[in-house]
Amino acid sequence: MRKSFLALAAIVFISHLFLEGCVPAKPVQIERTIAPDRLVKRLEANRRKIKNFSGSGQISIKTKEMDTKSSFLVEIKKPDSIKVAFYGPFGIDLAYALITRNNFLFYDAINNTVYKGKMRAGIMKDILKVDIAFDDLMDLASGSVNLSDKLMKEPDSFESTDDLLTLTYNDSLTSKSNSYFIQNDRLEIRNFQQNNMKGKNLLTTKFSGFRIIDEIPVPSEIVFDDYLNNQRIRIEYKKIEINNGIGDLKLEIPSDAKIIEW
Repeated sequence: MRKSFLALAAIVFISHLFLEGCVPAKPVQIERTIAPDRLVKRLEANRRKIKNFSGSGQISIKTKEMDTKSSFLVEIKKPDSIKVAFYGPFGIDLAYALITRNNFLFYDAINNTVYKGKMRAGIMKDILKVDIAFDDLMDLASGSVNLSDKLMKEPDSFESTDDLLTLTYNDSLTSKSNSYFIQNDRLEIRNFQQNNMKGKNLLTTKFSGFRIIDEIPVPSEIVFDDYLNNQRIRIEYKKIEINNGIGDLKLEIPSDAKIIEW
């Protein structure tokens, strides 16, 4: 009887150990927050991996002077060339623009007229009806944020939540602060905000609808609000390609087009 009791106890004990071994272990909480300098380096490395970019979809531009929307195709060859084509209903050609750091070429297909000249202050507003710097347009259209000047700087504040990492840099020379909101553990810059030192929002760019292309998170929806100049750009990409070797960017101009030097 005693032997039977001991045998039963041993079976119960072994069964208990076996059942404990089958219970799933609690998930280990991995520390996802990385140091700000490493985070900035990884974000900037992703931006620089994009050597060329092409995207097609819808673009809307709203300013004090206009409120319009059209289909478009943008091709970017870094570091110095942007080509944009605008289309109307049923794919009707509206306009084409080829912009480099030094020159611009704009073809008005409706009026068969070419405008060409040297890049200078204010010319982007004349061409695209938006007052934006060349480099800012290149980064905006490719869904990027340039962090080159932050590589050797520590942020003035660094906050971490379950979902977002927030880096803020204050610039005493311009009396502005720049804040970057990054999706934790995905290296997705979801939002960029520029405020004055009193906290008034001057500029906001929001990124969403990210796709992973060649291990790089690329947004398909971009909303740029420049409150200071009362202008907005909204981009919705249906198709995106990166680093596919787009070749030399050029415009095909009809031989009978009127050419105007600006």
